[in-house]
Amino acid sequence: MLRPIRTLAAAAAALALVSACNSASKSSSPDKPGAAGNSRGVSADSIKVGGIVSMTSASGYSKKDTDLGAKARYLRANAEGGINGRKIDYVGAEDDGQDPAKNLAAARKLVQQDKVFAVSPMSSVTFSGADFLEQEKVPTFGWGTLPSFCGPKYIYGFNGCLVPTPGGTLNQTWPEGIGKVLGGAQGKTVAIIANDSDAGKFGIRTFQQGFTSAGFKVSYAKASVPATAVPSDWSAYVKELLAGSDGKAPDAIVSVMQTPNNIGLFTALKRSGYKGLLSDPTDYDPGLLAKDATKQALDGVHVLLQFEPFESADPKMAQFKADIKAANGGQDIPLNMHMMTGYMSADLFVSIAQKAGKNLTVESFQAAAQGYSDTATLVGDRSEPKGQKDSFGCGALVQLKNGAYEVSVPFKCYEPIPFK
Repeated sequence: MLRPIRTLAAAAAALALVSACNSASKSSSPDKPGAAGNSRGVSADSIKVGGIVSMTSASGYSKKDTDLGAKARYLRANAEGGINGRKIDYVGAEDDGQDPAKNLAAARKLVQQDKVFAVSPMSSVTFSGADFLEQEKVPTFGWGTLPSFCGPKYIYGFNGCLVPTPGGTLNQTWPEGIGKVLGGAQGKTVAIIANDSDAGKFGIRTFQQGFTSAGFKVSYAKASVPATAVPSDWSAYVKELLAGSDGKAPDAIVSVMQTPNNIGLFTALKRSGYKGLLSDPTDYDPGLLAKDATKQALDGVHVLLQFEPFESADPKMAQFKADIKAANGGQDIPLNMHMMTGYMSADLFVSIAQKAGKNLTVESFQAAAQGYSDTATLVGDRSEPKGQKDSFGCGALVQLKNGAYEVSVPFKCYEPIPFK
C-alpha cells in the first residue's frame, strides 16, 4: 500500500487481507458520488485509489505485476508532491481470479467498503463490475480490450478503446505490422483464433475486419478454444487452422489468447511442420524465458505491443524502468507488459487528476478529462474523450529470437479505420 508510501512487505500483507474479504457488502454507498465538496475518497491531503487485477486464474495465467506497475507510478507521483498537494493513497488491487462474480464483488468492495475515488488499474478478461462502477460514477482506468472501455462516461482505456462499437475506429498496428514483416499483405492469408469468451469474440470480430482492411485474406476466424481450461490436445485446432478456406496453410496465424493457450497451440503448430508467421498480443515477458519448453514454444513468435518496447532508448522508458525498480524495493526485476498496463493506467489517471485542479470532485475530474490531450507518451498521443470511442492507434511488434526479444516493427502510430 501507499499511505502515502509504505514498504512492499506491508503492501503484500494488506493485499492478502483484502483478498480474503472479497465477499463485499452490497449495500449502497452513503456518499453521493460527484457532489461538490463531498467526493468519496478525497480528503484534504489524500486521494484514495484501488485496483482490480486477475492475479490468479484457473489456467495459472497471472496479471499480478499490473499492481506493481500501478504502485510504481503512484510512488513517483507522491515523491513529486502528489496531485495538487494530495498524496495518492493506493489501497492495492483486488484479485478477481478472472471470475465475473469476483470482478463485480471487487468493484463493490472498493467503492462501498474502501470508498475509493477511482479504480486504476482494472486488468482482467472479464469486467462485470463495469456497470456498477459507471453507475457509481467511479473514474476507472485499464487496458481497453473489453467493450466496457468503449462508450461509458467514467471508464477509460489507457490506450483508448480497442473494441469499439459501430461508429468507432480500429487500431491497425497488428495487421500493418505483420504486413511489414511479410513484405506486404496483398496475396497473403491469415488465420485468427481466440478463446470462446466475450473478449475472444470481440477480438475475432475486430481483427478479422482489420486484417481484411489491410489487404489480407482471412482464411479462418473463430473464437473456439474453451476459456476456462487449456486444451490437452490441440490437434483438431491445428487441423482447422492449416486447412483454412482453401486447403492451404495460411501465411500467418495470430492467436488472441493468453500465454498457456499460446504455448500449447504454437508447440502443436511447430510439431505439425508449420513454417509461417506466428503472432499473439500477450507473450512479451522475459520471465517466460526461464523454462526451456516455454522458450522453444515462443521462439520466433512476433508479439503485438501497444506501447514503446522495453528495448526503446526513449527517456520515458528509462523513467519507467527506474520507477519499477524503486517500487520493487530498489531491486531489479524482469519487465513485462502487465507492469506497463498498470503503470500507464495509473499515469492517465494521475495526468487527468492533475489537470482537474485543487478542488477535486468527480465533476471537476470529468470536466478535465473532456478536454485532455498530450503527446509522445509511452503509448503515443492521448486524447479524451476520443479514447472512449477510438484507440490511440499506436504500437510495435517484437520477436523472440534465440532467447531474447528484438524489435521487428518499431513503435509507430497508424491511421485507424472505421469499425463497421
